[in-house]
Amino acid sequence: MVLQLWNYLLTVGLVILVVLCQSNPAQAAPDPYITRYLKVIEPVSLAVNHQGSTLQFSADDLSAGKVLFEQNCLNCHVGGSTLSEPDVTLSLSDLQGATPPRDTINGLVAFLREPMTYDGTEETIWCRKVPESWLPQSEIQKLAAFVLQAAQAAPGWGVGILPQE
Repeated sequence: MVLQLWNYLLTVGLVILVVLCQSNPAQAAPDPYITRYLKVIEPVSLAVNHQGSTLQFSADDLSAGKVLFEQNCLNCHVGGSTLSEPDVTLSLSDLQGATPPRDTINGLVAFLREPMTYDGTEETIWCRKVPESWLPQSEIQKLAAFVLQAAQAAPGWGVGILPQE
């Protein structure tokens, strides 16, 4: 009986030790893609709107945004391309050329909440609506920040992915 109690306490103690020693995901190292290709080590300022407001995003924020992108967008947007519309990519120039422009955090979030065609005339069938209940504002902003930083810094993001005719 004492041996069983000792084994039980030892097991519980080990479980507690393992839980306490696991790293906190918020303190995990940023994704190497973020630091190497997006060149983000220190927080970066990204445009929230066209009035000059900005938000700071850390390498960890962009890493979280990359995970959200991979989970929700990668099927159609490999390397910044757009498989359903090869002429419209996630390059900065294409994001700026959309109606309304999608080259700010708010512009991309608005698009993700209510996806419209590139010319803004109707809802698109290619992208799913992302309601607040699915991705809260802070999470969807991280996804948008990843896309914007990639559009500005990633070599080849949205360009030269698909064969040119």
